[in-house]
Amino acid sequence: MSAKKNKHISIVKYLPREPESVHAPYMPEMDFYTAVKTGNVLKVKQLCEEPFSAKEGLGVLSENALRNLRYHFIISAALIARMCIEGGMPLSESYGMSDYYIRLADRETDMEKISELHDEMSLEYATRMRKLSSGKVFSKPVAACIDYILEHLDTRIKMSGLCALTGLSSSYLSRIFKEETGVTVTAYILDKKLETARNMLDYSEHPVSWITNTLAFPSESYFCKVFKEAYGTPPARYRRESNRSEFRT
Repeated sequence: MSAKKNKHISIVKYLPREPESVHAPYMPEMDFYTAVKTGNVLKVKQLCEEPFSAKEGLGVLSENALRNLRYHFIISAALIARMCIEGGMPLSESYGMSDYYIRLADRETDMEKISELHDEMSLEYATRMRKLSSGKVFSKPVAACIDYILEHLDTRIKMSGLCALTGLSSSYLSRIFKEETGVTVTAYILDKKLETARNMLDYSEHPVSWITNTLAFPSESYFCKVFKEAYGTPPARYRRESNRSEFRT
């Protein structure tokens, strides 16, 4: 495994789990669904390295292991479908995909194949959400920058790195990026970091300080300031007023 890949895995590492837990820990589980919703294909691939059938803490919904895995597959498909609808995917498309994969899982008798189906489904949703986030067809350099930005929100993304990636000068890349997206590179990066932060506040219990560090904001005070400017309320208050209890299983 490359050093680059290891670097990102260290960012998305699961929090410690209670040894007697009978359900998958809430925060890492929501991190996974948020990665799918935001189209973070790289992170979804990383989180899928652990087979779905071997996921620690799956609740016992049936004494039959195969049926139990199918039940959890259905729950996961339903959550992914709902979150992607919230993220902008058309309702018919999202539910159509979940119905399709649930039918495949229902016919499957091999637990390993069901795990592979879950990976396939998750990556398909994430890929479609990535395309939705783009909204239009971009030139090759701008598309490469957008892909890089979405996969490196846990780092300080610098213009010099994007220039090295595309082989273009800073002035030229800045110009075509704004022409095609309507915003500057800096504004685009900030928008995507804030969107991801809002998802973390909605679907996890990570402290504001953890979100600040994970998304590589310069400081917690800066994060709170730009979040309030974008959404009209500070992160902590936003979380208190956000009702996501229906996603707790």
